Amino acid sequence: GGQNHRIGLFDAILVKENHISAAGSITAAVAAARMSYPDLLLEVEVEDLDQLAEAFEAGAQRVLLDNFKQEWMLQAVEAYKGLIGLEASGGIELETIRDVAETGVDFISVGDTTKSVRAVDFSMRFM
Repeated sequence: GGQNHRIGLFDAILVKENHISAAGSITAAVAAARMSYPDLLLEVEVEDLDQLAEAFEAGAQRVLLDNFKQEWMLQAVEAYKGLIGLEASGGIELETIRDVAETGVDFISVGDTTKSVRAVDFSMRFM
């Protein structure tokens, strides 16, 4: 089963690449977010292991491993499991989710369940 890890923009902070770019670094973006919202879960989107290390040192509680290769996920789990929440995301499909889960990450985001949905046109006529 799955669940939402947040309901809206009010209950957690997700620092993405555009926030990092605007702040100048992961460290600066995390510091600014913490200053404004010290009690909210703070997650940082990272694109490689160096960014993961910076997010951990900056005090992020969770990282979103964006489009990580399986090898990188395994390295992240080996180095950071139990120290920071590890969430795999990007390019994960229902056919590959088991392989991702077997790396040992804490969370997996799957857009495939919503991005592939097609609208169906239903109508009901009463006579």
